[in-house]
Amino acid sequence: MPKFVDGYLSYLLAAASERVSREFHRQLRPYGLSVANWRVLATLSDGDALSVGALARIVLFQQPTLTKLLARMAKARLVELRADPADRRRTLVRISAAGRKKVRPLLGMAKAHERACLASYSAAEVAKVKAILEDLLRRSETR
Repeated sequence: MPKFVDGYLSYLLAAASERVSREFHRQLRPYGLSVANWRVLATLSDGDALSVGALARIVLFQQPTLTKLLARMAKARLVELRADPADRRRTLVRISAAGRKKVRPLLGMAKAHERACLASYSAAEVAKVKAILEDLLRRSETR
């Protein structure tokens, strides 16, 4: 008889994420980056500055936890923290040149890891899974 979690969406999503991520996170160790640092740098790698609140939502951290992490990352010169000129109460976070240099090779490794994880699926299947997940995220934002 199947167990409840075997067909429960939240469990399946979490378990798949944990297993796929665990494999890649092992590859981060030699680069001296924690998973938290990786998430922040990968998110900021496109160059756009984000508010701490927006970044917290994307990297899946509570804002106070992220604030402490960002302070350490700024001290290590991986990110830059600046007051938002439009609202001085908000802090904007941007990847630094050193952060970009550190994360650049890892972005390629992450994409290669993704391709390896999805190699047994057709391009159409991969596109469909990603589209469903993106739609699920969009729909759950409005609740």
